[in-house]
Amino acid sequence: MRTGLSGSDLTLSYGGDPVVSEVAIALPEARITVLIGPNGSGKSTLLRGLSRLLPLRAGQVEVGGTPLRALSPKQLARRLAVLTQNRPALSGMTVREVAELGRHPHRGRWRRADPDGDAAVDRALTLTGLTDLADHDVGALSGGQVQRAWLAACLAQDTAVLLLDEPTTFLDLRYQVELLDLIAELAADHGVTVGLVLHDLNQAAAIGDRIVLLNDGRVVREGTPAEVFDAALLSEVYEIAVDVILDPASGVPTVLPRPRRRPGRPTQTKEPTTCVPANS
Repeated sequence: MRTGLSGSDLTLSYGGDPVVSEVAIALPEARITVLIGPNGSGKSTLLRGLSRLLPLRAGQVEVGGTPLRALSPKQLARRLAVLTQNRPALSGMTVREVAELGRHPHRGRWRRADPDGDAAVDRALTLTGLTDLADHDVGALSGGQVQRAWLAACLAQDTAVLLLDEPTTFLDLRYQVELLDLIAELAADHGVTVGLVLHDLNQAAAIGDRIVLLNDGRVVREGTPAEVFDAALLSEVYEIAVDVILDPASGVPTVLPRPRRRPGRPTQTKEPTTCVPANS
């Protein structure tokens, strides 16, 4: 399987001790790779290093086999789009104008013609369900709508690799599901290599082709959801007892945190278990 984005021996920091240490990671082409782990495990830091938003202390990142350091900012932006958690407020701009920001790498100096621009923006607005809001001021939108406007900018950028840091933040349940469906469609139908950070383990299991579990800045385990979602391992990493149940039809695991003992109820000691179908 070809690799759309990869990193080797990656060490990252914000000036002090390393936050990510000697990590190797590969995002297969046209597949969805989900980074999971507890708060402070290095998920977002690793994503920033993979996108060159955070300089590497050590290691190398390649996109399509080309080292990122060999690409100019515009060349990189034509290959890789990233949606971070921290984005500037854009009050006074319309939703369409925000989406059009994604076309910057495809324009020449002095905003020369971008023949594919209008079609790319229209497609991005359609995919994110924002066509009817295209002329609305972003400052008047809900947090979820603003999130989708920024995603539209990433889609309009029309890259082979898309990195997303907590893309379901601020979205209600409906738009969380629709966004994850859209991400799955981008990988399956359009060949986009997707890497994303998610806190919701069940969302990660449902959408991820590959899961990378991080803890304390290192990869603890990686593989398919069924390979990574081991109850004992997750209980240790997240420091809370969980059970894992495999859907007998799809094989997709579901993580169930075990309720803590309530006052007045007897304590039951039980090892974490992974439930598997009876016919497995």
